[in-house]
Amino acid sequence: MIKCIATDMDGTLLNSMQQISEENKAAILKAQKAGIEVVVATGRSYQEATYVLNKKGITCPIICVNGAEVRSREGEVISATPISKQVAREVAAKLEEMDIYFEVYTDKGTYSVDLEKAVSILVDIVVTANPEVDPEFVRQKAEARRRDGLVHPIDDYETLFKNDEFRIYKFLAFSFDMDKLKAASESLKELEDLNVTKSGVENIEITHRNAQKGIALEAFVNARGISLSETMAIGDNFNDVSMFEKAGRAVAMGNASPGIKSLCDWVTDTNDESGVGKAILEVL
Repeated sequence: MIKCIATDMDGTLLNSMQQISEENKAAILKAQKAGIEVVVATGRSYQEATYVLNKKGITCPIICVNGAEVRSREGEVISATPISKQVAREVAAKLEEMDIYFEVYTDKGTYSVDLEKAVSILVDIVVTANPEVDPEFVRQKAEARRRDGLVHPIDDYETLFKNDEFRIYKFLAFSFDMDKLKAASESLKELEDLNVTKSGVENIEITHRNAQKGIALEAFVNARGISLSETMAIGDNFNDVSMFEKAGRAVAMGNASPGIKSLCDWVTDTNDESGVGKAILEVL
């Protein structure tokens, strides 16, 4: 019997319009009413995750920034696994040297030295993956991230690195040059205590090596007296693999790559077909 359901957000719980369908919402609420612990496990910051969840009236614990932070249903920080400030400086230096745009995720939100680039890259990624979508509509959605304070401007990331009030959780780096991304990934893996993964073709995500969704999920269910065999994980990309390896039931989205699907026990429908909702109803 499944007692905990962990779902990724982008490409999974969210459709191509970055929204939660009514079918997915209804399934989550039904699972919660049945006493099942539903937890969102995402690469997003807490602020960006709750921004979307609150719009749909969904309240649940959140494994944020790939496991670097875990928050309770009420928003209390349960655990945090930041990157050391010195290693953060080394990561930033490598990415800057390779001329790769990146954002820095902290316990106080996400920061960018180029907000316009943050918008344009997101638009390019969404439109490339969904050519039928109106680019202007996508731009409006992307600009909401800036307008609503989900990504903050900063002149120099060193401001974050030298201030003890900030915990550095993740670097999210983007490039449409796959060779450059691969080279950056290999170079960053040489640094101490880092985990480098992907949540999309055009990005790499850098966290502490213990900040992984699977590690955070295991601690989460253990604290609630739930076994991993009673846990289902749903996702679509490589930053979900650590969850798939831990959970008793691993579910890939229909829009996941063949490699991701091969790692899972079951494949549900795509994120535009409410695959999360269908996966949930399958085990209720």
